[in-house]
Amino acid sequence: MNFLRKSWFDLGGGFALIVLLYLAFNYPHLSPYQLLMWLSLVSLFFHQLEEYRIVGTFPGMVNSVMFKSDMPDRYPLNMNSALYVNVFAGWLTYFLAAIFAEKAIWLGLATILVSVGNTIAHTLVFNGLGKTVYNAGLATSWLFFAPVVYFFFFITHGEGLITLTDYLIGIPLGIAFNVVGILKLINWMKDRDTPYVFSKRFLLPKDR
Repeated sequence: MNFLRKSWFDLGGGFALIVLLYLAFNYPHLSPYQLLMWLSLVSLFFHQLEEYRIVGTFPGMVNSVMFKSDMPDRYPLNMNSALYVNVFAGWLTYFLAAIFAEKAIWLGLATILVSVGNTIAHTLVFNGLGKTVYNAGLATSWLFFAPVVYFFFFITHGEGLITLTDYLIGIPLGIAFNVVGILKLINWMKDRDTPYVFSKRFLLPKDR
């Protein structure tokens, strides 16, 4: 588990390449919606890489800017809760949305709302609270999440795939994923005495 806590986002980058290779060889056999859902999973992997590796300061920003923490290296978000939020909640739901594809449009919609929530949070919430124009995760929100969101509705409406039932299930589920799977999970797993502390590279420069 310690390896996963320290390296899950790097593993995600590797999985992104594997999925892209799979799509390169199999895209003629996939429907446009199936292809989009796999690309949605890839967009999540790339987004997490920006947050935790390429820029890497997302944990420190969340703790310092959003939660006004006096312990931004561990509270309320810590390395353990980051693993659960991003892998056990994030990867699983996006992967299942790709696997089930047209059989569970409602699940695809729920994950799309997580991508929408991320884009809004990085664009307005984090920049607004931090008085910045960029934060770790903003670039991939617009480069990857936003196009996937657009094409989700373009494809599902253009091909008549989505139904009222999908909306009635998918919208509340998407809200639950955003609130329970992210915010509540961070709150439930917060611990000032946690041993799962972020190293200085994950913090904002002012907190190092």
